[in-house]
Amino acid sequence: MYESYWQLKQKPFDNGADPRFYYPGESHQAALLKLRYAVENHRGGALLAGASGTGKTLVVGMIRQVLAEQFSPQVHLVFPQMPCAELLAYLADELEGTATAPPTPGLPVPSLQATIHRIQRLLAENTRQRRHAVVIVDEAHLLRDVETLEAMRLLLNFQSAGRPDLTLVLCGQPGILPTLQRTPQLDERLGVKCLLSPLSETETARYVHHRLQVAGAKREIIEPGAIPTLYALTHGIARQINRLCDLSLLIGFAEERQTITAAHFESVCQELVAVVPE
Repeated sequence: MYESYWQLKQKPFDNGADPRFYYPGESHQAALLKLRYAVENHRGGALLAGASGTGKTLVVGMIRQVLAEQFSPQVHLVFPQMPCAELLAYLADELEGTATAPPTPGLPVPSLQATIHRIQRLLAENTRQRRHAVVIVDEAHLLRDVETLEAMRLLLNFQSAGRPDLTLVLCGQPGILPTLQRTPQLDERLGVKCLLSPLSETETARYVHHRLQVAGAKREIIEPGAIPTLYALTHGIARQINRLCDLSLLIGFAEERQTITAAHFESVCQELVAVVPE
């Protein structure tokens, strides 16, 4: 809607996982390096934790993009909060490349024992073909069921020649940390742990500049003096930065502004972002 007004090729602050918009913040780069190390060195488990909106999904997307072809199949479970038998059956289908959609609740699923044997066979064959599977469990903080957590741990027991047949990456909000503390048998199998931090004020400025440049900005749109206010309002959380900047560009277009100022950020935040019931 506002792209042509600001002379942009596309919206710069969408919350999608387009790798072109990835900004290499310090904690994000550290997480990317650690996770890549874990996968490429066939470590069994890894953890990526971070508050909502800090960029976990984008880091996961970058990992999947930079890994070489032999690190496959890459399975991304985005809805893990399902019964253990259904979750593992869906995982088996994904590993085999036959999954079309998450299982429909209520439909019969194979027995847990049959599914585990199937996963074991698929992983062993995958390793024989000189590949290494990667299983990413998104929203892993929702895994509270003891049976499901135990199943995640048992996946790490599948090995060939003393090395794991897959790397399991648990990706979730910090609420997963106390859960892991109560499940030491799984926690101790996670050889790499990463915690994403919010962007600093300096990184916020660079993040905004980067996304505008990728979107095709040819001139100054957000005044440099507005960045401290943007940072104070969003606390360096990428998703909040995206939302406030996107709405500010929209209202700026409607009001025919030439640039986005600190006062504009404050006004938009008060009127459209920080809405509370009366």
